[in-house]
Amino acid sequence: MIHRNSLIASVFLSALLVSCVSSPPERPDDICKIFKEKKSWYKAAMKTEKRWKLPPYVLMAFFHQESSFQAKIRPEREKLLGFIPWFRPSSSVGYSQALKNTWEDYQDETGNSRAKRTDFADSADFAGWYASKGFYQGFSPTDARSLYLAYHEGYGGFKKKTYRKKQWLINVADRVQARSTMYQKQYWGCAKELKKKRLFFF
Repeated sequence: MIHRNSLIASVFLSALLVSCVSSPPERPDDICKIFKEKKSWYKAAMKTEKRWKLPPYVLMAFFHQESSFQAKIRPEREKLLGFIPWFRPSSSVGYSQALKNTWEDYQDETGNSRAKRTDFADSADFAGWYASKGFYQGFSPTDARSLYLAYHEGYGGFKKKTYRKKQWLINVADRVQARSTMYQKQYWGCAKELKKKRLFFF
């Protein structure tokens, strides 16, 4: 009986932890509220900034656009004959919506072979790694618009300006920049408080 109760408690606790980790934040439009609610996300964002120089507000603007902070989200399946579930349009998964091949490149280059696209910390590190390739080419760490266009088109595509034929993508990149700017202003107002409380978080 004791063993059975312990097993039930363990299963319940595991389910609760998974729910806490994968659920989107309650206030996705406020980066301060996000980091106060998701303390492990704040830690991951700080680690990414330190390692790759990608500001947390740019990172979070990317993830808001790509996945709405949903850990296991995938592109919807296409419909065969209008109603039969078919293949997905791409292999993207998780917070960063990283493609399988690009994720494997990240794993090979960083040695982070156990990284998962459904893990926030791994996704944040991936985004920082990808953005850093642009920094070497002269991209500004705060230029969320250009970084997002390159994130979507690849740096080769960005150089060829392939995005110019995709007005919808330009509009999305503008929204990412606007959100990044909003997050940046919010972050300036709570960065000291978050840093001060970090010692108590971990």
